[in-house]
Amino acid sequence: TQRKVHRPWGSYEVLDAGEGFQVKRLTLNPGGAISLQMHHHRAEHWVVVSGRAQVTCSDQEFTLEPRGSVFIPAGTIHRLKNSGSEMLEVIEVQTGSYLGEDDIERFEDDFNRS
Repeated sequence: TQRKVHRPWGSYEVLDAGEGFQVKRLTLNPGGAISLQMHHHRAEHWVVVSGRAQVTCSDQEFTLEPRGSVFIPAGTIHRLKNSGSEMLEVIEVQTGSYLGEDDIERFEDDFNRS
């Protein structure tokens, strides 16, 4: 039941989900970025599969190469951006008491979603 969900920055697929966790494959187009956001009920762990990821996590900004990873605690402002010229592929592991897509607070968004 893999289903690709298209977004202005690329797409994602839910690879697996269960009680208290969800695993997604995120694919970001070159120059694509998710909104600067925060989740109240879930933490996320990002692992870069291919491409170069520009990560904002709280007040830090850094680049992750393939096989690099970062943990984003619940309640932390974060953003994922593809600053390279190739597609960026990231595996996202979400853990928490609530994993709904509506647990999102956006602070800056390139696509005028609030």
